[in-house]
Amino acid sequence: MKIRVGLASIAMLLGACAADGPHEHPATTMGQPAPPSGEAIIGEVGDARSRAKLHTELAALYYSRGNMGVALDELRIAVAADAAYAPAHGMFGVVYQELKESALAEQSFERALRLAPMDPDINHNFGLFLCQNRREQDSIKYFLNAVRNPLYATPWRSYAAAGQCTMRTNDLKQAEDYFQRALKLDPDDPASMLQMGQIRYKQGNLEEARRYVSRFNKLVNPTAESLWLGLRIERKLGQRAAEGGYATQLRRRFPTSAEYRALQRGDFD
Repeated sequence: MKIRVGLASIAMLLGACAADGPHEHPATTMGQPAPPSGEAIIGEVGDARSRAKLHTELAALYYSRGNMGVALDELRIAVAADAAYAPAHGMFGVVYQELKESALAEQSFERALRLAPMDPDINHNFGLFLCQNRREQDSIKYFLNAVRNPLYATPWRSYAAAGQCTMRTNDLKQAEDYFQRALKLDPDDPASMLQMGQIRYKQGNLEEARRYVSRFNKLVNPTAESLWLGLRIERKLGQRAAEGGYATQLRRRFPTSAEYRALQRGDFD
């Protein structure tokens, strides 16, 4: 899962997750564009808050283009203008995470949450940070904090992220609950759809697993994970032609993937 920043006003703090494949559908990533609860408060804080918001948005734009140095410069200007602007500190966390500066990222997220404890985007991104740093159980609290905010525009992304992190702990029952909640809110959320396919495959419910992976591959470009899952489903169902079709796609699209190497080894499970 990679933290992503969507640009709605130019920038919003994210989320993905996603599945970790292509994100053509707006629900694929855990952390796609979502209106932040920390919108600029113009008035009492006046121009300082406006400047902080502008430079935070510029930082998100540079982050999205891979220019982390300029993003950090913009964030320094933002907090110099208004040190209490929570989205700027949350964005610091996103950039530092991308730079593998985990200690600085955590400090930034924590400071942002002290300033805006109910901000759903900051909670979501801190949850992703914790999950990606092998602190899966700690991360769930922040995903659930995000969905509790009634103004959160994309709560299914946080449920999907919670499900993916829970999958890492092998708690399939709880993970399934999170994915089902995500799909209830957005029935076409590819991230949750693919993971539900994985769960049904592990449970031996192959027909339902097939429906999930087929739907995923229609909604977005197939990923190595989705092709590999589809291949193994068809193999267990004894559908050799369909299995061969998936194998051909996997070889052509993802010849260097771990999934294709597993196919070459004959390591299907």
